[in-house]
Amino acid sequence: MINADLEVLTTCVAWLNAGHQVELVTVAKTWGSSPKPVGSLAAVRDDGVLVGSVSGGCVEKQLSESFRTKEFARVHSHKIDDEQARRFGLACGGELELVYESLNDAEQLQTIIDALKQRQRVTRICSIGTTDAQLKSTKANDTFSFDGSNLIKVFGPEWQVLLIGAGQLSSFVAQFALALDFHVLVCDPRPEFQQAWTIEGTTLLTLEPHEAVLQYATDFNTAVLALTHDPNLDDMALLEALPMDCFYVGALGSKRNYEKRCKRLSLLLEANDLQRLRSPIGLPIGSRSSAEIAVSIAAELVKARSSACQPSQAESQVNSVT
Repeated sequence: MINADLEVLTTCVAWLNAGHQVELVTVAKTWGSSPKPVGSLAAVRDDGVLVGSVSGGCVEKQLSESFRTKEFARVHSHKIDDEQARRFGLACGGELELVYESLNDAEQLQTIIDALKQRQRVTRICSIGTTDAQLKSTKANDTFSFDGSNLIKVFGPEWQVLLIGAGQLSSFVAQFALALDFHVLVCDPRPEFQQAWTIEGTTLLTLEPHEAVLQYATDFNTAVLALTHDPNLDDMALLEALPMDCFYVGALGSKRNYEKRCKRLSLLLEANDLQRLRSPIGLPIGSRSSAEIAVSIAAELVKARSSACQPSQAESQVNSVT
């Protein structure tokens, strides 16, 4: 399972190598209830085939066809207002500004793809009216921006999740987290679980859980999920994670197990730290199988990340984790 940016870029490279003309479309600005956030990507092939989405799927093809009938510069900014949105079928209303690029450099896109596969971050700068985009190394506080002249898009994970345990549930959670553009670390000191771990794009740590937390979960942009159901492993990770600035700390287990865990941890933790523990982990969607539980956990991670990204916190808290 790959994230949306990687899917779009990989498809663009395949199309370019096959001799097609390709337009890359990026959401540069939004107003109102636009369905996609800034930085969202879509690509349109010269025969109208689409990949990705900048508007929930309702305006990409129409706008691309309109764009190809005009002689714009290679990079063009196009604003969709309420009237156009209704005409193109953007039922939710709102406005968005799109930047179009006629791609011609598969090698540069492949560089970004290689970085994404390594869970690395790279910044691409595209200037309106220019003939090429530039790549640069990403600084800790780099984020997406568009000032009307330069579109700066940061590719790669800005948030990470540390999973304690490399069992079946963790494998499902890891795949969903990768698709949601988290950098995924998996910690399990048990050799039998290490040998069975096969999820590509993740980093497997053989440290003890508390050591992994102390080394890798030291900032606000990290979530720690204790998923082994073994108190000897989960509790050690939670004891270190709960006093830290992690935006989310959760543990697998029933409400009864949660009460027992709180009694154990309360002997060593302050009450305000213990209150940060999310357990039972995941949103209540009636999940029973490992895959269903993973869906509920991924959904709660998205909710927690969205809350953490509110303007009151984002400016002071967002940091690179790679």
